[in-house]
Amino acid sequence: MSYQQRGFTLVELMVSLLLGVIISGAIIQVLVSNQVTSRLNQAMASAQEGGRFIVQRLRDDVLRAGLYDRNSPLLNRDVDTLAEESFIHQRTINLPGDFIQRPLLGASQGADGAADTLVISMAGSSDCRSLQHGYNGTERFHVVNEYFLEDGQLKCRGFDGRALRGLKAAQGHDGNAAYTLLDDVVDFQVQYGIAFTNAAEHELGRPAQYVTAEQLAALRGQGASAVTIRFAVLVKGDGQVNLPQAAQFKLLNEALQNAPDNGYYRDFGATVVLRNSKNWFGASQ
Repeated sequence: MSYQQRGFTLVELMVSLLLGVIISGAIIQVLVSNQVTSRLNQAMASAQEGGRFIVQRLRDDVLRAGLYDRNSPLLNRDVDTLAEESFIHQRTINLPGDFIQRPLLGASQGADGAADTLVISMAGSSDCRSLQHGYNGTERFHVVNEYFLEDGQLKCRGFDGRALRGLKAAQGHDGNAAYTLLDDVVDFQVQYGIAFTNAAEHELGRPAQYVTAEQLAALRGQGASAVTIRFAVLVKGDGQVNLPQAAQFKLLNEALQNAPDNGYYRDFGATVVLRNSKNWFGASQ
């Protein structure tokens, strides 16, 4: 008995190979697209999470700026509390020259588009790092918090304002080491809404204009004080994202800037009313 054997023709093999290549290419393209989408979603989620966190953290801290209750039973009274109250309310935003022991400490405007520095005063039981500077944990004292950008990290550093003013020796200050609040921060900008203390806008917490830190000293001497603080941060998302082109951003008064690379970036910001200082000035008039 004999059997007839037939195989595939060359044309059939070539068609089969071509279909296999097309199908494999489509599958690879889908996998690559899914990977790119996954990385982009991860970057967007991380930027969103980090941005929301830092805005809420800074808003909570700034809302307490100027807080001081001289009648509080928790207030430590080792110093003249009347003078301390006046100092904090008139210098809620601290500028270079406010403190004898650290004359360079103060809010500043970054040169040529560089990040700004924010420094605020209040009464509290701990600084922005949760350090108590030798107090017993429940006592209120003059807290000074500094916020600044360093090596892609938004950091904070806290001080005992009484020690900065030379009224006592610093204790338990941890060497004034800075703590990191958020990584992957590209820029940090701050503006101050000011109003003259004898104007109706001040009592309403309505700024007459927004200025930078370098303008505050002259305005303070003219009887103006800050009633709001406006801040903005630029955050980079995690992951290896390569967008078609670098994004552009404009933070507050700064010029339009390009992102450092083609990664995913997003800006966040908020405006906070300094209600403690506003209320104090309104009551003192």
